[in-house]
Amino acid sequence: MKYIVFILFTVMTNAAAQLMLKQGMMSLGPISFEGTNPLLKLLQIVFSPWVFFGLCTFVISMASHLYVLSKVELSFAYPFLSLAYVAVAIFAYFVFREDLNSWRIAGIACICVGTVLIAQSGRGHEEETASLSSDKIHSEIVR
Repeated sequence: MKYIVFILFTVMTNAAAQLMLKQGMMSLGPISFEGTNPLLKLLQIVFSPWVFFGLCTFVISMASHLYVLSKVELSFAYPFLSLAYVAVAIFAYFVFREDLNSWRIAGIACICVGTVLIAQSGRGHEEETASLSSDKIHSEIVR
């Protein structure tokens, strides 16, 4: 649980990147590749300010996630990324006026409950790992 700050940073930067990408694509309008060079269109999309900063934020999020993966188990860290769905849904409601109906709220509640259960399982596992490590060290010293 001591790396939870880094996990939550990963989640929030991931969600922020999604919001920036959405803003960027809204500012570009509907995309059509007809009558234009697809490579030039792709470059226009990638280098539009909101999309570019969204992609940069994804890189930061990924770097943070790699750090987290070097410290905790994948089966503990990865499910926390589902909280990005929660953050995106809530921020999209306020920023883009997207619908937040009862089905979405129920889904958000399920994600939150699942994440809490995973966090609880990680706490017990860290204690087991710590006791196993100290037992192993003790047995090495006794030898």
